[in-house]
Amino acid sequence: MTTPYLLVLYYSRNGKTRQLAEAVASGIESISGVDARLRTVPSVSPTCEATSPEIPESGAVYATLDDLRDCAGLALGSPTRFGNMASALKHFLDGTSELWMTGALVDKPAAVFTSTASLHGGQETTLTSMMTPLLHHGMIITGVPYSVTALFETTQGGTPYGASHVSGESNALEVDANEHAIAYAQGQRLGALARTLTQHESPT
Repeated sequence: MTTPYLLVLYYSRNGKTRQLAEAVASGIESISGVDARLRTVPSVSPTCEATSPEIPESGAVYATLDDLRDCAGLALGSPTRFGNMASALKHFLDGTSELWMTGALVDKPAAVFTSTASLHGGQETTLTSMMTPLLHHGMIITGVPYSVTALFETTQGGTPYGASHVSGESNALEVDANEHAIAYAQGQRLGALARTLTQHESPT
């Protein structure tokens, strides 16, 4: 029997959203009975001739609709773009109509995470912007409860809406211990929920 996997789908230009994605994936993998699958999306460009390689030079490979269709749950991550998700991630989501039409993602758990340059640079609005299309797909949005004590202790990123990181104007700030703990805990919660829902659906 194939182990259910959770898709950790992210877009990252400078590596900090990718680091959060890896922390979320580690949290998922700490839950027995589920796996994490890291995937990214190609950049978009206003230049018509611009193309991306079929396989990225480093990091996760590009996501397909099958990755999304067959997942047991989804963690979605993006840096902020003026308080919104990055266009590359939105472009991918805009192409998921066939999954919406068949209800492929209905009742699957989902979570969101982000990275911003400044402390008040639109973290929460970016997170809610990613929630909107997932709600249209009928997914079950999960946040980070305050039982995760790092939410009280963080001085940089971390919200009840989802894990986050403050990278600083020059992207010099590293993902700190609290930010990592929140992302890891978010992955654990998502993995545990997906496992419970998957077992509930399985025939006895």
